[in-house]
Amino acid sequence: MRVLGVDPGLTRCGVGVVEGVAGRPLTMLGVGVVRTPADAELGPRLVAIEQGIERWLDEHRPEYVAVERVFSQHNVRTVMGTAQASAIAMLCASRRGIPVALHTPSEVKAAVTGSGRADKAQVGAMVTRLLRLDAPPKPADAADALALAICHIWRAPAHNRLQQAVAAHRTVHAPKGRTA
Repeated sequence: MRVLGVDPGLTRCGVGVVEGVAGRPLTMLGVGVVRTPADAELGPRLVAIEQGIERWLDEHRPEYVAVERVFSQHNVRTVMGTAQASAIAMLCASRRGIPVALHTPSEVKAAVTGSGRADKAQVGAMVTRLLRLDAPPKPADAADALALAICHIWRAPAHNRLQQAVAAHRTVHAPKGRTA
């Protein structure tokens, strides 16, 4: 499974591609950050993020895109920028028919470190260890994008089994048609 992880942000949008399957060693195929100037107008910044994500999709051809789920913060401007960058990533993937999964920050931290309250340094250290890298990816947005991809690879099999079970349950317990 090849996953593009996206840690959305207007100024720094982390991107990272990981390949592998749950229970086996994972491989990092690429990591980086799509940057936009903080003083630029919103429209051109969103276009730059779209172009950057499209380049990553073209180059790495992921089967899935995992995006950090936007959560409520105290700073509304930060939430809005994160949500806008997140929507761009989802749009780019969906336009190509690539499934998108959203993971909360605490889900990602728990999957990668074992604790949903891990700090950025702990996430970076575990990403480094899990992907057998020489040093943590910089900036933290890049490491977070890899953590999202890892989280998705590890959680997708269980999530798929759950979806299949729910679908089977609905089929078995579907209301029968009335006869007149």
